[in-house]
Amino acid sequence: MSLSRRDFIKQVAALSALTALGIPTKAKAGDGVDFWSKAVCRYCGTGCGVMVGVKDGKVITVKGDPNNHNKGLLCLKGALLAPVIYAKERVTKPLIRRNGKLEPASWDEALDLTARKFRESIDKFGPDSVGYYGSGQALTEETYLASKMFKAGLKTNNVEGNPRLCMASAVGGYTTTFGKDEPCGCFEDIDATSCFFIFGSNTSECHPVLFRRIAARKQNDPKVKVIVVDPRTTNTARIADLHLRVKAGNDLALLNAMAYVIFKEELDDPRFIRKYVHFKDNGKNSHSLEEYLQFLEEYAPEKVADTIGVSAEDIWTAGRMFGESPASLSLWCMGANQRTRGVWANNLISNLHLITGKIGKPGSSPFSLTGQPNACGGVRDTGGLSHLLPAGRVIAKREHRNQVEKQWGIPKDSLNPKPGLHTMALFEAMNKGKVNCLLTLCTNPAHSLPNLLKYNSGMKKCFMACIEAFSDAKTLEFADVVFPPSFWVEREGVFGCSERRYALVGKAIDAPGECRDSVNILVDLATRMGVDPKLLPYKDSTDVWNEWREVSSITPYNFKGITRERLRKESGILWPCPTEDHPGTKRRYVRGEDPNIPKDYPNKYWFYGNPDGRAIVWMRPQKPPAEPADAEYPFVLTTGRVIDHWHTGTMTNKVPEINKSFPEAYVELNDQDAARLKVQNGDNVELISRRGAMVFQARVGDVCNPGLVFVPWFDPDKLINELTIDAIDPGSKQPEFKICACKVRKV
Repeated sequence: MSLSRRDFIKQVAALSALTALGIPTKAKAGDGVDFWSKAVCRYCGTGCGVMVGVKDGKVITVKGDPNNHNKGLLCLKGALLAPVIYAKERVTKPLIRRNGKLEPASWDEALDLTARKFRESIDKFGPDSVGYYGSGQALTEETYLASKMFKAGLKTNNVEGNPRLCMASAVGGYTTTFGKDEPCGCFEDIDATSCFFIFGSNTSECHPVLFRRIAARKQNDPKVKVIVVDPRTTNTARIADLHLRVKAGNDLALLNAMAYVIFKEELDDPRFIRKYVHFKDNGKNSHSLEEYLQFLEEYAPEKVADTIGVSAEDIWTAGRMFGESPASLSLWCMGANQRTRGVWANNLISNLHLITGKIGKPGSSPFSLTGQPNACGGVRDTGGLSHLLPAGRVIAKREHRNQVEKQWGIPKDSLNPKPGLHTMALFEAMNKGKVNCLLTLCTNPAHSLPNLLKYNSGMKKCFMACIEAFSDAKTLEFADVVFPPSFWVEREGVFGCSERRYALVGKAIDAPGECRDSVNILVDLATRMGVDPKLLPYKDSTDVWNEWREVSSITPYNFKGITRERLRKESGILWPCPTEDHPGTKRRYVRGEDPNIPKDYPNKYWFYGNPDGRAIVWMRPQKPPAEPADAEYPFVLTTGRVIDHWHTGTMTNKVPEINKSFPEAYVELNDQDAARLKVQNGDNVELISRRGAMVFQARVGDVCNPGLVFVPWFDPDKLINELTIDAIDPGSKQPEFKICACKVRKV
């Protein structure tokens, strides 16, 4: 192993005064490798480039790619990826459940059984009796192929992925504001901004390489300001000039109040507003600027400070900081998205940029951070959700269906016009016996779904076939068939990170045992299910990638110029990128930068996703969460990640240094609450929600607001999602993981 945890921490501590907050540094490479292979980190949506060192056919070390946006920096997780590949829990041959136990089987047995079960269900109950559940961790080629296989081949739109649980509200926010998904800025904006507005994102632990860049920007220019909105005093909040410790679930009022301040202080941009903005209410009715200002009157800081939980003075300060800054960059993540009004939160963040004209300029952008390495480039871009088609098109629009039908070479009007079941509806349909067969790829819903116990019965009833690399994933407890896939650098494919950067994960080593590339598993399985082989004429992922390039080429997503050859030479390219000599696009919607805007277009900006070319400022009121604290359940439970672990821990738990540092989940409890409950640090406490109860060891301090408790969700032995609520945002259909009511009792 190239880097111990102790050595890593020593390097971090030596980097700067801010490194105690968990900032990463350059990982040392081991000596004596046979060759280096270029790839992308397997974890978060930062999409760090890595170089994989191979000796004697094995990965022995991982270091940062100096030519990618991370400039050679990696966090602890990325630096210690090698042991994950060789974990003893790797699935290396197909498995079939016999007499209640998963046992080895041949590929033909596993494929034929799965194909027969799916075919029988479709023939008896129709195409919508089956479904697919994928992942923001799958390759772009895998998600594109699976979506085409089910939507065009099996004629069902029951195609979902775990980004529905984390990024759907960001999709809804971008599309309702700008008409198109994905951020309009890039990571380089971090180096140019003079004000960071970090909202519902513990960047230091969830995106540590980006946080290093944020901290470096602040260190290098003392004029740079940092505003953090979070009910916890996270490591991210510790570098803030202004930390707004809002009451969980009341921050829509804050965003409207900041807009109020911007107008009152005349920090708005009247010319930009006049040329490029429309105002709309929840009924999609158009309004004037004057009517919008009247709407904001209800959010004067003095009126809403108690609701928000911060002082009116701090709200005024936040609005002034954002508006007075020459450039402002908003960064947000699950704290905004995993809410029953997540789309609204996304809209209101973008509002701040639109009313100030702080968009499409270096350092100014509303920028959603992504939780998974390919949630953007895979699931979102390729149409891997139940209402989407590739490249930003939607199933509900006949024009979009007909475009894709022509590109896929299938009869006009042959795609199912009805959107499929979103994630929570899909698993509820399994509960009710309406979906009988499910294929999963690189995801762990038996750990990651909210209100888990409710959906266990459906996973038991349904025939589940899982393409999964690790035998200890909780979902395999419900699997009937398991297919062993090639993992990470055992095959070639593309990831697309938060800034629209597509980069290649190169094949460095052969997969163990009988593992196969997931692209080939899907093609083989589809053929056995009766899908016309002409629909899926792929030998490998390169064939899929080249088709996907063509499919994107008639849309604003156009990345036809991102060829496999360029990806092998370059460390990532930002779309749109229409030609092979195009450098990629850093900022969208700006004439001269975005290739979708003609050079002779009369205006500087064109929000071409909307019919009139204007972005929308939404009048979204404050709404409470689905389950606020009350007299019976007086605490608010929230969940999240810690710097060492990632998602369900099926990878990070394989690394000894990481597992020893964070062996199990815990609960954070405010010291005022702890004193009242007579709980001391290290005591066991029971969390009780309306859905279940669970015991954790307490960490007492001032990290959480009074009345708030926090539990990380990586621990497979303490599934906090058994306690979380499955209420969803009505627009994005994303669950409200971040807020539910609970009790706390000392054990």
